[in-house]
Amino acid sequence: MAGHSKWANIQHRKGRQDKLRSKLFSKLAKEITVAAKMGDPDPDKNPRLRMAVKEAKSQSVPKDVIDRAIKKSQGGDAENYDEIRYEGYGPNGVAVIVEAMTDNRNRTASNVRSTFSKNGGNLGETGSVGFMFDRKGQIIYPASAGDEDTVMMAAIEAGAENCETSDEGHEIICADTDLNDVSTALEAALGESESTKLIWQPTTTTELDLEGMQKLMNLIEALEDDDDVQSVTANFEASDEVMDQL
Repeated sequence: MAGHSKWANIQHRKGRQDKLRSKLFSKLAKEITVAAKMGDPDPDKNPRLRMAVKEAKSQSVPKDVIDRAIKKSQGGDAENYDEIRYEGYGPNGVAVIVEAMTDNRNRTASNVRSTFSKNGGNLGETGSVGFMFDRKGQIIYPASAGDEDTVMMAAIEAGAENCETSDEGHEIICADTDLNDVSTALEAALGESESTKLIWQPTTTTELDLEGMQKLMNLIEALEDDDDVQSVTANFEASDEVMDQL
């Protein structure tokens, strides 16, 4: 998302937290189950699982929910989820990437296509907008983790590509393949992060006015409400004035 603080602002829109939280818990648990099933059930031996558990903890997912999700992966009745990426355009030509985990590809594809068309967008082919994004690792630290220079030096030493500091905190970006190593090094230097995950970072952005942002938000919220959808990313840019009016 263009700008961590803008995306955080969107995620915490009034009245959305509680609705998002229950869905977020189930989505994080699903990622944990899939990661554990694909690799070792021990987070120390499975980088993807380690990241999933770390992200779940940062979102206050209870330990028993995390343990249950790992245990579920080892049972013979664990669902088989396919990971699918959908790409399309939202209102005003904003590029949108939707990542999903589903046990029914037809259902998910139909729902995602319908959600795009109902909200002024259209679903494209895989690759239709992916070239406008880079796959990156993102690590977020609160402002209390240290001043800009301290965090920047820790990020450089850990092998990160970039570090941006704002009033909200520190956003550290690294190569997607380095996320596990960089986050481990940063943890030793700065302590636990607020969030550690893979993201799609836009390489080009589309500037939106208030009406455009409201239409895009309707699409993103409708997509996020789908139980099969894990994450939604769009390459919008908006002024602080517009964001404050949302």
